[in-house]
Amino acid sequence: MHLLGPLLLLLEYLAFSDSSYWRFNHPHTLYTWEKACVWIPCSYTIPESGSVLEKLTVYSNYEYNDTTKDFQGSILYETKEFKKNPPQEMRVQFLGNEKFNCTLRINPVSKEDNGWLGIRVNTKTDKWMENINLNVSQTPLPPHIQLPPEIQESQEVTLTCLLNFSCPGFPIQLKWSLQEPAVTLTSLSTKTVSTQSKLTFRPQWTHHGKNLTCQLWDHKAERVLSEDTVYLDVKHPPKEVTAVIQNPTRIREGDNVTVSCNYNSSNPRVNRYEWNVQGSRNKVFSEVLVIQKVSWDARPIACAACNQWCSWAPSVNLDVQHAPKDVRVQQTSASSEIHSGHRVLLGCNFSSSRPRDVRFFWKKNGIFLKEGRELSFDSISPEDAGNYNCLVNNSIGQTMSEAKMLRVLYAPRMLRVAISPKDEVIEGKKAVLTCESDANPPILQYAWFDWNNQNLRHYDQMLRLDPVKVQHSGAYRCQATNRLGTGQSPPGTLTVYYSPETIGRRVAVGVGFCLATLLLAFWGVKLQRSWKRIRSQQGLQENSSGQSFFVRNKKIRRVPVSEDPHSLGCYNPVMEDAISYATLRFPVGETNTPRTRDAGTLEAEGPSPNRDDTVTYSVLQKRRVGDYENVVPENVEDEGIHYSELVHLGVGERPLGQEAVEYVTLKH
Repeated sequence: MHLLGPLLLLLEYLAFSDSSYWRFNHPHTLYTWEKACVWIPCSYTIPESGSVLEKLTVYSNYEYNDTTKDFQGSILYETKEFKKNPPQEMRVQFLGNEKFNCTLRINPVSKEDNGWLGIRVNTKTDKWMENINLNVSQTPLPPHIQLPPEIQESQEVTLTCLLNFSCPGFPIQLKWSLQEPAVTLTSLSTKTVSTQSKLTFRPQWTHHGKNLTCQLWDHKAERVLSEDTVYLDVKHPPKEVTAVIQNPTRIREGDNVTVSCNYNSSNPRVNRYEWNVQGSRNKVFSEVLVIQKVSWDARPIACAACNQWCSWAPSVNLDVQHAPKDVRVQQTSASSEIHSGHRVLLGCNFSSSRPRDVRFFWKKNGIFLKEGRELSFDSISPEDAGNYNCLVNNSIGQTMSEAKMLRVLYAPRMLRVAISPKDEVIEGKKAVLTCESDANPPILQYAWFDWNNQNLRHYDQMLRLDPVKVQHSGAYRCQATNRLGTGQSPPGTLTVYYSPETIGRRVAVGVGFCLATLLLAFWGVKLQRSWKRIRSQQGLQENSSGQSFFVRNKKIRRVPVSEDPHSLGCYNPVMEDAISYATLRFPVGETNTPRTRDAGTLEAEGPSPNRDDTVTYSVLQKRRVGDYENVVPENVEDEGIHYSELVHLGVGERPLGQEAVEYVTLKH
């Protein structure tokens, strides 16, 4: 019981204190302009529970009179009757009720309405004056654009255009200068009275630096009442970054190149640059890059301008002018091996050339052949083998390819036998016969043949004769074989000369033989002359009768055949037409009639055994044909010498006479 008493007293106190004050809710200040309207949202709470308003008075710029102990001023509105639908023609309308709503609407507003607006409410037992600040301007209120703390490119942002005014039924509208859809919101609460338009979009870097305007638009009069403009500060990386070549002329291989990095817009400002050169990145603070002695295959160059972000420029191709590069010869043939007679096509290719307008040339073993991109052999021959180079030329320079070795395979040909030493081959020395040939692939086997076409069973390229003999002289030929065929050389003649020693020996033998022959000939002549002299003397002694006789020539002479051991004669076939001999023998005691023998030889029978009864007759003349040896044809001078000697003709002793030779000439 003791506790219940104080608790009841506390509750009674709280209840009494809460109900002893009026409570109003409304905006502290309302904004409007002349000839506009103003909406005053208001709510209240009467301290006495169950009480209602009996009177409501709206003052403009009121003041308290201490004398009358009451408020006085310009009364805008006063009512004792609270109707749900107030008349529309009234400038000030009470839109509330007698229990909790004290909303007012003033239309139009005049400049005299500017100031304090007082709402005087009365009940039967209580009364209250509530102050509201009414701000009336001469011109329409300007809207206010609210921006977020930071605007970044491509990030969604909402901008608000706020107007601290709202009056239902008044024809106003907020419009943005940016052509984006917006949402308009109206607030008529006891805390705020406003109209706001929310613009949500993704700003681009092109919005940076531009003005954004929100306009208060009177759509009934179709005119702008007021506006607010802000500067858009859109944070974005550097934009439209480009790498620009500063060289005034076309770049050639080996030139120095200057490249600058440019950009259009950056927020914040660019504070560094990055370069991508030949695949490597370099961070520099300069916007200009200098490349020393640029190569022909320089890669495209890119740069980046950086603030808190980096933006890379598109790569720029330096387009370095250079002579043709990577020039090479390409071979096209039906098979991997090229045989004589095949069709072969050589083409000239290259990887790069600036400018692309080029010309092609061909060289074989360093000698110019022709112009053109292709070199064709319809039927290739061994003479076409060699080193081929292709040359590609443009306005910058000329490049030659590496030599392409064209290897033509063919059977052995152009074989010949080469003899060493070349000047002369002496017996006893060494002679080398070499089988020279032209073949591709190389010779696998050789064969040698002599002048009798006999295989010498020697299968090397060189045939060595050591020591060489005179009997080795003759014609030799060789045969060569590779995997494509066989070829044969023409004969090569080997002449082996005698050595000086052999020649000396043979000369000595020849000289000795000649000397012996000359000695024999000399003594033979001497003996013959002695014999003839002796015979001549004997004939003169025996030929005392001086008989003359003739010997008839024969067309054909034969060697005299001697039937008697005492007949003498000499026959010299060499001297047949020059000297003729005849021998006559006379037997002792018989007649001197001779008996003719063969070949015109007169032979006497029964010679004396101790004396030489012979006749020697001879004729020495030029070669002429006559009937008789000792008769010259008519009308011809005597061209011969005739002599005869008769020794011991007849019986008896030979008279002593002069031992001399007597010559007798007989003419017919």
